[in-house]
Amino acid sequence: MVFAHDTEVSLTTAAALVNTAPPAAPGHRREGVDQLATTGDLDAFVEEWDYTGSRTHDAAELDAVRALRPQLRRLWTGDEEEQVTGVNDLLARARALPQLVRHDGWDWHLHATTPDAPLAERMAVEAAMALVDVLRSGERSRLRTCAAEDCDDVLVDLSRNRSKRFCDGGCGNRAAAAAYRARVADRG
Repeated sequence: MVFAHDTEVSLTTAAALVNTAPPAAPGHRREGVDQLATTGDLDAFVEEWDYTGSRTHDAAELDAVRALRPQLRRLWTGDEEEQVTGVNDLLARARALPQLVRHDGWDWHLHATTPDAPLAERMAVEAAMALVDVLRSGERSRLRTCAAEDCDDVLVDLSRNRSKRFCDGGCGNRAAAAAYRARVADRG
């Protein structure tokens, strides 16, 4: 384990949230697809990633979460100064007050907002707290963008040997298949 369990979950969840946004680059394998287009999509995301706390289930909540995605992408891809400034800004705006909590089968872990804080604020602070651990431990290189030419999804490399290059969207399999086809064509 590279980081504490809750940090790894928060980083993975933040990457998944960023990757729900429509890709910025033309030619991306998911071009134009917003995976958080409806409140139902947000409900499914929250359930999949086990977010707890209050919810409004309305368009305003959806808009706030969608607005968080580009901020998190900038934290993922920015230089160290941009990351530090962005993390501090997210924590200050939420007036984050870290506390140890235990709930829903999770052992002691950090929360820095109350359960009744808006969902987007809780998401932002969880991501910021996880990025604090990344920055403090000098592990910024674990925050990456997919190596596939047609993908700009973000990922967190939690492998022991820091070898993860592709997102979880099948890009690694597509790259391996293309490399195999190229090798076969070169032999033929």
